[in-house]
Amino acid sequence: MTSGPLAARWFRVIATFEAISWTALLIAMFLKWIVKAPHEGGVPVVGMIHGIGFVVYLLSTVWAARTMGWSLKTLAVGLAAGVPPFGTIVFERWLLRRGLLTTRSRRGSTATAAPSRG
Repeated sequence: MTSGPLAARWFRVIATFEAISWTALLIAMFLKWIVKAPHEGGVPVVGMIHGIGFVVYLLSTVWAARTMGWSLKTLAVGLAAGVPPFGTIVFERWLLRRGLLTTRSRRGSTATAAPSRG
């Protein structure tokens, strides 16, 4: 497997994980501040998991941008997409609609992974 399809797949998995961890953190904060749940509603644990997921998302975004030839503007939007809840999912779908989750050679041609047989 070449690094392009691997970077695209990894980016999609991490973007989804980051959105799920954001959701879990929002729920934990609700439990802590609104419901007044014991053990701080799980915020310390869920917060750490989300923080690690956020950093991994940033790294995977840079890797995907380099591998797939995104512009600096697209990279910046991708990095910023990690901040608002569910921004990573919106950004990933935007990339899919525009065909930006494929690798590009330096001459600008698009190369995709071989179609799956199934």
